[in-house]
Amino acid sequence: MTATDGRVADAVRGSWVDTLAPAAWRPYLRLARADRPIGSWLLLLPCWWSAAYAAIAAGHALPNLWHMALFAIGAVAMRGAGCTYNDLVDRDIDAMVERTRSRPLPSGQVTSRQAKIFLIAQLAVGAMVLLALWNPFAWAVGIASLSVVVIYPFMKRITSWPQSVLGLAFSWGALMGWAAAFGRLDAPALLLYAASILWVIGYDTIYAHQDREDDAIVGVRSTALLFGERTPLFLSLFYAGTVTFLGLSLWTLAAPALAYAGLAAFALHLAWQVRSLDIADPDGCLRLFKSNRDAGLIFLAGLMAAALLQAFG
Repeated sequence: MTATDGRVADAVRGSWVDTLAPAAWRPYLRLARADRPIGSWLLLLPCWWSAAYAAIAAGHALPNLWHMALFAIGAVAMRGAGCTYNDLVDRDIDAMVERTRSRPLPSGQVTSRQAKIFLIAQLAVGAMVLLALWNPFAWAVGIASLSVVVIYPFMKRITSWPQSVLGLAFSWGALMGWAAAFGRLDAPALLLYAASILWVIGYDTIYAHQDREDDAIVGVRSTALLFGERTPLFLSLFYAGTVTFLGLSLWTLAAPALAYAGLAAFALHLAWQVRSLDIADPDGCLRLFKSNRDAGLIFLAGLMAAALLQAFG
């Protein structure tokens, strides 16, 4: 990164933001992590899982495609809003960490006032998506998620478990798909939410190992610092819990066998992550973290196949 091109140190080189977006938009797109879509994927997948659960429960061949599209738009908007809010709260800490000091706020590409206006715009998009579900219960569930989002950036200052709060926030979509379809919450959605929380704690612990040394110097906390060399053991426990709760959720759903096949493939992917983890290799940690998009899509494929087979089998 040069002092003038505005690129972020840990961003993907040559992304569409660098090559195609108008120069005036680039700081805002980087603030929303538009050049790093993995966060949007990981926010979206529990929403799509939940919508697929609802399809199986209702005997439909496909999830509600309107809901799936709305969740995709909402995931991009709310992930961008969350990143913007997080950067506003953490701008002083980010300025002290090698990987984050080149972000738009600490580097001065965007002012705090501009970032706040951008945050409001993204929240407005999220609100429109929520309203488009046209379900008062889903509105209430969606609005409730903001309480977790608001406190998350402060957790690393007061607890070694900020990943657990991120899990509560990033897994909220596991409730939304079911709530949008049925206007209530039942055991399959609640168990799916519990599974997703454990999944998020696991993969975000992998991610946090990139900043372990800087975090220790700055004085912020994480499960990466807490677990240290024991991370593979704890990761195994969190991922085993994820698979267990997913299995229970499928059982309460009375899901077809193909859904369990998808879960088995998902479990094998998680086991591969544990086996491959080297906490001393930041680039490897990032690759494993990103691979959770593929893991989530594998489970989703099993759910979609199960719904289709159930409807036409």
